[in-house]
Amino acid sequence: MQTTGNNPSKRKLHPNIWILSITSLLTDVSSEMLANILPLFLYNVLGVQTTIIGLIDGVAETTASLVKVFSGRLSDKLGRRKILAVIGYGLSTIAKPFLYFANTWGWVLGVRFTDRVGKGIRTAPRDALLAGSAKPEQRGLAFGLHRAGDTAGAFLGLAIAALIIWRTQSGTAELTRPTFQLIVLASIIPAILAVLILALGARDIEANKSKAETGNSLGWRSLDRRFRVFLVVIILFTLGNSSDSFIILRGQDRNLSVLQIMGMLMTFNAVYSLLSGPLGSLSDRLGRKKLMLTGWLVYGLVYLGLAISRTGGQVWALFGLYGIYYALTEGTAKALVADLVPQEQRGTAYGYFNAAIGITALPASLIAGGLWQWVDPAAPFFFGATMALIAGVLLHSWIK
Repeated sequence: MQTTGNNPSKRKLHPNIWILSITSLLTDVSSEMLANILPLFLYNVLGVQTTIIGLIDGVAETTASLVKVFSGRLSDKLGRRKILAVIGYGLSTIAKPFLYFANTWGWVLGVRFTDRVGKGIRTAPRDALLAGSAKPEQRGLAFGLHRAGDTAGAFLGLAIAALIIWRTQSGTAELTRPTFQLIVLASIIPAILAVLILALGARDIEANKSKAETGNSLGWRSLDRRFRVFLVVIILFTLGNSSDSFIILRGQDRNLSVLQIMGMLMTFNAVYSLLSGPLGSLSDRLGRKKLMLTGWLVYGLVYLGLAISRTGGQVWALFGLYGIYYALTEGTAKALVADLVPQEQRGTAYGYFNAAIGITALPASLIAGGLWQWVDPAAPFFFGATMALIAGVLLHSWIK
């Protein structure tokens, strides 16, 4: 299908796509300042074991994922996406400052849980609003641009955090509490701006309420069979895709300093951000499944590389390549969901999609933490590569 032509109206994107992209950019400036140093804060400052780090990531993501199903279905029933997205972003913003006072891993879990509940409330309605704002031939591009904005924000957030680390503890190998607290304070402003821009700039797209209000139209069995099969494959893949916290710890295990780890994360986000838009648009032309399979192949090779890596430089380079996997799959997968379900069911479908990934994060992170601690630090990466191979074979065979 042609995505563009000489007709400017076909190329013009709905303002919601830009508003949602800017909102995600600012949110990730805030979130990524914190998310990627949290495992270092837990490990270096609080002395928490990797199994507990995996538990915190898994419980926060899994519990919040239950909210994604509820929020997605509610947005379909109401025919309104924006208000739920604003509430979700607002709740996450309120939670962040409490990390300043965290002195136990239970406190961190509480803040992470609240933040992820906010993400659970906003994610499915936001994705449904984004899908509804894009023409069918622009969905890959729209989700690619959204991911690019999200990841550009992550790059900026990491750059700010790296600057703070450089100014406060450049000669220190491990993260310190005062540095972490300063980063928490700096993260608050962009989070507040994101909520204000979304609340003032976005507008709802009317869904087909007549279908959404019928009894079983939002039930699991009413969703397209191809979507349900796709969800099963995604679950199998995610079981081996544990928290990226373990890649960060792998870098430190291979003698990267905190500042070098920030540079590694910035490299990943730069690659991800630059490629998300073009590769999302490419999925509009070549097809979603081809890009998903290519992305999972890249993922498997990167995880095999991480398993056998011997130096911090190797981990850094592999994490940069990891950004290609994200750019190939994150926006493409969400565009594929929109292809498989009608507009009036998309909130529900995105709820199931995001919840499936989040719920599987608990066993995935627990498995990875256990393999790291009781088998070998390379074991989680061998396991992840194996699950990617299995999922890729099933995606190729089951989704036509």
